[in-house]
Amino acid sequence: MDDISLRKPEKIGEIDGPEGPIRRCNLMRPYRSLLAALALCAASPAIAASDLALVNRLSWGETADGSTLGGQSPRAWLRRQLHPSDDDGLPPAVQAQIAAMEISQKSLTELNDEVRSLREAAQAVKGTPDYDTAQKTYQQKMQQLLQEAQARSLLRDLYSQNQLKEQLTWFWFNHFNVHAQKADIRALVGDYEENAIRAHALGKFRDLLMATVVHPAMLQYLDNAQNAVGHINENYAREIMELHTLGVGSGYSQQDVQELARMLSGLGVNLTGKPPGGRPAHGEFYGKDLTLFNPNRHDFGDKQFLGSTIKGEGVVEIGEAVAVLAAEPPTATFVSRQLAQYFCCDAPSPRLVKAMAATWKQSDGDIAQVLATLFASSEFTASLGKKFKDPMHYAVSAVRAVYGPQPVVNTLPLTNWLNRMGEPLYGHETPDGYPLTESAWAGPGEMATRFEFARTMGSGARNMFVAPDAPPQPAPPPVLQQTSYYTAVTPALSAATTDAIAQGATQADRNMLFLSSPEFMRR
Repeated sequence: MDDISLRKPEKIGEIDGPEGPIRRCNLMRPYRSLLAALALCAASPAIAASDLALVNRLSWGETADGSTLGGQSPRAWLRRQLHPSDDDGLPPAVQAQIAAMEISQKSLTELNDEVRSLREAAQAVKGTPDYDTAQKTYQQKMQQLLQEAQARSLLRDLYSQNQLKEQLTWFWFNHFNVHAQKADIRALVGDYEENAIRAHALGKFRDLLMATVVHPAMLQYLDNAQNAVGHINENYAREIMELHTLGVGSGYSQQDVQELARMLSGLGVNLTGKPPGGRPAHGEFYGKDLTLFNPNRHDFGDKQFLGSTIKGEGVVEIGEAVAVLAAEPPTATFVSRQLAQYFCCDAPSPRLVKAMAATWKQSDGDIAQVLATLFASSEFTASLGKKFKDPMHYAVSAVRAVYGPQPVVNTLPLTNWLNRMGEPLYGHETPDGYPLTESAWAGPGEMATRFEFARTMGSGARNMFVAPDAPPQPAPPPVLQQTSYYTAVTPALSAATTDAIAQGATQADRNMLFLSSPEFMRR
């Protein structure tokens, strides 16, 4: 396999293309592999039509100014996406928005203290005339923290230079889904995405899995706080095996589920702000942020799990179980198939999944290396421009295509559109996450809502570029046809799409018709 993903760039902005005249390639053609296609590509000042399909697949969509590659060759850009720097390259105005958020300034413990204080204040006046006001204040704080998390996520999707990392953050959150509206998860979801998901998005799967297992958002969502010796709750253990690692039908037994639940017993949350009471009979209390392992609630018997014996030693059993699950061949196959489904095609071939799983085994579950195998495949190259966009991809790519680097000031309208299109951020109630295939999103009702969204985006979307409390300001429709992005995409438009856009009576109509076109619906 080519080392496109394994060697980190030596310098920012390095370009590795052929010397001499730039040779252009067409990534829509069926090259033997992506690497063969990239070998024919070199950097250019603006996005070329030949590079657009790759950018649209591995980013949240090309921007109006065609700047996603940032002057790099596709090969160098892809390598940097697989090995991103800590600097997201956000515009100063966007970085300032994120820095001003409470979730960016306070720890999870500090946020919980604030929320708990408001909740207790409301409970203290329950049954009195003051209760409604106190309860409203508490709910408003919870909603504020949720909206900050949603806004931070969207702003990074729109403007981060580490586009692949942001796509993976969405993918892994969906894979390890929690529903923000359950219990107090609205106050926890920002930290869950930031520190459990995003921090491990391109690292070892084992570390990512462990980070989700011990996060209070997941423990609350899947009820592991109720899991105790003598009262074993199998809910979380079953979802870990069915959805997060091995997959249904991979050969594990009901006894394996029970044994994993026993290993997870005693792992819960402490939202009280006080140290746990009582003296543990075995070991010591273990806590990090709001997570608490209580030895008094743990089953210390030995366990037989997936053919391995796990000694009853307390909290260390959790790490041992995670290591076993991450190394299991069915985990490599199941997760590789989902990655291929998200980044390549609705029904990836067994051969592609097998190749990714082999890399998983060789690299000890290194996500970047598994993705490199996917991106180097002929199946990936042949799929470019053909995968239907789910609502998240559609909405974010529309804003990037029409408005480019212009900073969104108010993300609430975009959040509301995602709600209407059926894919609200942190809003999927069940742990299976949103579907990744076209059939879930291409129905007549879903398409009608997309057309409404396209009209709003094409007409100026004025409420996204002023603060929520600012007076209305005129926002003329952007001239999409004058952008670098539109110039690059034009060769891929069908005659029917080109004719339809030309018949638009106004600029807003022409923008809407392009955003509603079959070509823009795919990536």
